[in-house]
Amino acid sequence: QVQLVESGGGLVQAGGSLRLSCVPSGSIFGINVMGWYRQAPGKQRELVATITSGGSRNYADSVKGRFTIFRDNAKNTVYLQMNSLKPEDTAVYYCNVGGRSLRFRDYEYWGQGTQVTVSS
Repeated sequence: QVQLVESGGGLVQAGGSLRLSCVPSGSIFGINVMGWYRQAPGKQRELVATITSGGSRNYADSVKGRFTIFRDNAKNTVYLQMNSLKPEDTAVYYCNVGGRSLRFRDYEYWGQGTQVTVSS
């Protein structure tokens, strides 16, 4: 069973930066989309950013110009560089990986989440 291992969360002041990373713990084949989602207290989980195997990126309007998603395909690792953080960015951030296996079965995995807290 593949697990996604996230790291890089923490407490930072407004205007600061953090970098999140996510890597599968086991062998995984055929990754297509990797991304980050977040869930603030009392709110629904929302998309932050995604990146395809071809490098196409998609961002939520609220993070455009501040966050950058990038990936290392050789290491199956996805990163989220977060700059100019705001208190409203406070949330649990979840890594998401989707693709198709050697047996042509679609899969999707979620990480356990990492807390990001931005103080004003």
